[in-house]
Amino acid sequence: MSDVRNELLTQNPWKLMIKLSLPAILGQFVVGFYAFIDSIFVGQMVGVDAMSAVSAASPFVLINNGIAVLIGIGSGSILARAIGSKDQETVNKIMGNLVVLSLLLSALSMLVVIPLAPWLLGLTGAEGAVLEMGVSYLRTVFLGSVFVNFMQSANMIMRAEGRMNTAMLIMASGAILNIILDPLFIIMMPDKGPQAVAIATVVAQFFQAAVTLYYFLKVSPIVKFNGIKLAPKLIPQIFSVGSSAMLMQVMMIVQMTVLYHTAVKYGGPDQIALMGAAQRILQLTFVPLWGMSQAMQPAVGTNYGAKNYDRVKKLTTVFILGSTILATAFFILIQMFPGFLLSAFITDPAIVASGISNFRLMYAIFPTYGLLIMTITYFQSLGKGKEAGLIVMLRQVFLIVPLILILPYFMGLTGVWAALPVNDAIILILAVALMIKEFRLLDRKKAAEASEAAAV
Repeated sequence: MSDVRNELLTQNPWKLMIKLSLPAILGQFVVGFYAFIDSIFVGQMVGVDAMSAVSAASPFVLINNGIAVLIGIGSGSILARAIGSKDQETVNKIMGNLVVLSLLLSALSMLVVIPLAPWLLGLTGAEGAVLEMGVSYLRTVFLGSVFVNFMQSANMIMRAEGRMNTAMLIMASGAILNIILDPLFIIMMPDKGPQAVAIATVVAQFFQAAVTLYYFLKVSPIVKFNGIKLAPKLIPQIFSVGSSAMLMQVMMIVQMTVLYHTAVKYGGPDQIALMGAAQRILQLTFVPLWGMSQAMQPAVGTNYGAKNYDRVKKLTTVFILGSTILATAFFILIQMFPGFLLSAFITDPAIVASGISNFRLMYAIFPTYGLLIMTITYFQSLGKGKEAGLIVMLRQVFLIVPLILILPYFMGLTGVWAALPVNDAIILILAVALMIKEFRLLDRKKAAEASEAAAV
């Protein structure tokens, strides 16, 4: 533990950011890329209806993502702070508790989503062949719930250990396997449609889960299995911190369901494919920022646990600057080649042409996403779930849904697409205000502890 801890506590912030972020970004980018490739294979090899089916199902796949980040972010935050304060007792409880939570919550998600799949997809406006294909795709994906939830949450523990390269390699190996299996299964099972891609995904996730289990049984230098059982004292902390990360995923279901339904209302059924393609691209470009935030968590959490408050502020600032540069690079690419990117998913040139201006509008303030995501991650890293949850709930539901419903009355279909950047511009103001307040609180905390030390 000491080598990793010392590096997190002493290495130059810019060097530490680059060292932690590169493997985290690459690992998360590969994961996002194979979801991106899934949709390309479906759109190009199966058809527009199949692409619409996958797009309609994608919001509900986020239920599993939400479970994984609830457990992984919450446990990772506890682990990083425990490493910083040298609390080995807490470290020893992490993995056994994680496994039990993964099994319980995965079983619950399967029991809810599999029987309700037709009703859930109907909420997005899907019907006919699109609905039928979407149901088979969604049910198949959820059969692999336990594999993906254990693998993704445990991968976040690896990152919290500071083992970014190992976490990246495991995620990348599964992604590469998935990319290989996608076209193979589509060709082998032509009658399955997009379900063939879902089967490929589950197979790849099983492989990743098996490798991850082996790592924690035989390889990890810090986190080991010390019995598979719940740790009641950790669960409130996990849910407090992880709930904001989970809400960011799960509340996206509400946002995307309302988004698709309203887009269909104002623009017709082709909007499901267009909005789905735009969301896939948005998610792919968002994923590296998410990877960088995962790199930030152990750095900030460990230093906070060690009471290095000035370094916490410095690291946070460095990660915000780095992520803003990364977001700006993606923003430039999207604005330059929107038609080319949409065409990767949609083979009809007329549909692509109709969506280019709205796609650019959706990306209007993407360069600010680095600041937004790092602010949320900062609060998660310190165990401050309330502040992170406030930002997430406003962004994902309470502000965006009214905007999606109201703006089209004044702007038509364009208002549906404009709701996303307008929402994030407002949320950004709140995030900046909370971060300024938090930095001042750290200064007061440092001064109070210095006074106590002087008095002793």
